[in-house]
Amino acid sequence: MIAELSAQLAGAWRTTSWIELGAAVLAVAYLVLAIGQRLSCWLAAFVSSCLYIWVLFQARLYMESVLNGFYAVMAVYGYARWRHGAAGRPLHVARWPPRRHALGLLGVLALSVLSSHFLRRYTPAAWPFVDSMVTWSSVFATYLVARKVYENWHWWLVIDSVALYLYFTRHLYATMLLFALYLALIVLGMREWRRSMRPAAHAAV
Repeated sequence: MIAELSAQLAGAWRTTSWIELGAAVLAVAYLVLAIGQRLSCWLAAFVSSCLYIWVLFQARLYMESVLNGFYAVMAVYGYARWRHGAAGRPLHVARWPPRRHALGLLGVLALSVLSSHFLRRYTPAAWPFVDSMVTWSSVFATYLVARKVYENWHWWLVIDSVALYLYFTRHLYATMLLFALYLALIVLGMREWRRSMRPAAHAAV
């Protein structure tokens, strides 16, 4: 099994497009910079997202392609939010109560059921419900990053684990390895953002 996977990965590297590789490198740069709460993370996110729109559309992961269009827009929002803060105050890492996350999950499930229905009916999409769940969960988690909500890392831990398998099934091996790296960086992000939280961190608004 390991030998077979190694052979597949070696073959994939020879056929992986420069667009996918560039998008993957910039995506890693985004996450590393975001862990350090650097404003420049949003520039890397914007360019990476634009490249991934093309890559994922070619792989028939249509919701994932649309998601990266949203990422590009959120990169602009996140840049403005981190730069200007909230109501003229610097933006600090904060926490949301479980009730808000539960409402977010209900919204993700409802939107996933709806979008997967249309994907099944009108497109040859691969894994329509899983693709939809990853998409809508990522929309919510990206909003949490832009607002510096600490629990975004918990969302990404689950999302990226599922996405890793999804990309493997579509033979996007460079992106699969990227998401494996993401999982390690997410643990680092949890630690670094927790350290930066104020002792009396309150719910973000």
